[in-house]
Amino acid sequence: MTTTDASPAATTARPSLRVARERFLSGRPLPQGVPEEVVAAWRRARFFGVPHDLEESVVSPPLSGESTLLGAARPVLDRIVPALGVGGSLLVLTDERLRVLWTAGSVPGLGVCTGLSEQEVGHNSAALALRTRSRAEVHGPEHFLDRWQDVSAVSVPVLGPENGHVLGTLTVASRLCTAGPPHPQAAFAEATVAAVETELRARAGRGERALLDAYMRAARGPDRAVAALDGRNRLVSDAAQRLLTPEVLGVLERTAADARHRDVTGVVRLPEGAGCTARVTPVRLDGRTIGIVTALEPLDDPAPAAPAPRPPVTLTGSSVPWRHAVGRAAELMRSREPLLLTGERGTGKSALARELFGPDPVQVADAARDAGLDQALSAWRPDGLLLLRHAERLAQPGVAALNSLLDQHPDTRLLVTHTPGAPAGPCLQRLLDRLSARSVTLPPLRERTEDIRELLPALTPRPAPGQPPLTWTLDALRALEAYPWPGNVTELAHVVRALAEHRRVTGPVRRAELPDAVREGPAARPLSPMEHAERAAILEALRRHGGNKARTAVALGIGRATLYRKLREYRR
Repeated sequence: MTTTDASPAATTARPSLRVARERFLSGRPLPQGVPEEVVAAWRRARFFGVPHDLEESVVSPPLSGESTLLGAARPVLDRIVPALGVGGSLLVLTDERLRVLWTAGSVPGLGVCTGLSEQEVGHNSAALALRTRSRAEVHGPEHFLDRWQDVSAVSVPVLGPENGHVLGTLTVASRLCTAGPPHPQAAFAEATVAAVETELRARAGRGERALLDAYMRAARGPDRAVAALDGRNRLVSDAAQRLLTPEVLGVLERTAADARHRDVTGVVRLPEGAGCTARVTPVRLDGRTIGIVTALEPLDDPAPAAPAPRPPVTLTGSSVPWRHAVGRAAELMRSREPLLLTGERGTGKSALARELFGPDPVQVADAARDAGLDQALSAWRPDGLLLLRHAERLAQPGVAALNSLLDQHPDTRLLVTHTPGAPAGPCLQRLLDRLSARSVTLPPLRERTEDIRELLPALTPRPAPGQPPLTWTLDALRALEAYPWPGNVTELAHVVRALAEHRRVTGPVRRAELPDAVREGPAARPLSPMEHAERAAILEALRRHGGNKARTAVALGIGRATLYRKLREYRR
């Protein structure tokens, strides 16, 4: 459970939670008062096929090489291991896929695992911390596995210094804490992660300087086409900007990632029709390759070629949450049974649904326009494909008609999209429960910000002939990755298209060109929709008046003291 507040399980007596778990495993009705998030975690474990009596996992061979996270964490962990005591606690470091990188200490009855993903071991604090990006605890019978019923664990995510991505988790496990949360070693875990993140920042700064130095050396001379990349940062000269296409950039980004594991020195093979060649030199720091510098040369007479087809935006992204969701949806679509896609607005539910149906003709029913489904179901053929959008807008007659359809045709090729929000009525909730066994939740963009750099070229309109593609400065990319994107991919697409169509300057997009809310970054606390709108209006007025708060207050019709107060509130 998340531990910044009292865990719901803490308000439920431990024996009652143990009884509830035994009833769940035997298929009997659960007693009242069991926290819903605990029951949902048990259901996920059962859905993933995790056996509750799973024995100690077999230790797999160690991962090849040492990751950036482990390299930075090892000096910190070696210093704090003596604080664990003897036989009292187990310290576990995982990567972003919850693969165990390092362990120390021991807890009686608790062996070493090679992975802590929910698909392998069910509910645990590391998986919860990864999903929530915050400190999390799981105690005793909240776990699904029998062998963890007397274990309490607290986990803290480790965030990357450049973009805030989750690089892994640190977990402290101990015997069951009878007092409940907070775990007695929660502060110890947070302090350890803070030390690891400090070490990561120090190392990242050295890497960026080394990449910049290599770029400056290679870019000396008039009009040299040079680019330096390390998978996170990108430095591109003006001459290289004119030669690069999204496809060539994609090849160079992959080459920079490969350079960490193998030698990539020499000429890189570019897509046909690229119009240039690329010679790559690795950038090394402390004997380790951290990126590449590439020199581009235009071909004398490049053959004109049609632009390479872009992958669908709906499938763009390599983050673990996104690939898992898309893969799961594709797997479920192979059988002739209904499928439910849920997620926040703008996450791409309808677009992914059309992609899953393929080239076959699809009848689309939109409950936002036809809440009773009168028009859609009257035209539906039993052997046809049906996409129902905005199930949350269904009226009761529409829900009843859909339930009747599923009763008569249980193998209907039906795909339903649903945006959670307002509480569902009893009829709609029964429908959602009926579809929940075959449901996939698409992650919001803020939980897969590492995909933003892949999404940008896919969302950017193709440039006019002879015009360079739209690229981004590192500062602009960091602002895009820090913004929470309440409108998700749809909002990002609007921003990208507006910049591509209306900007009047050349070169990479700078942070100053981004919309005010994106440029200024997220507020320090969650805001209501009204506060979001008010904050956006204030930032826009400040921009129009050059940051002059007196003129801004007059333009907004509020007192200067009120303006200062609101700005302070948004920074809390």
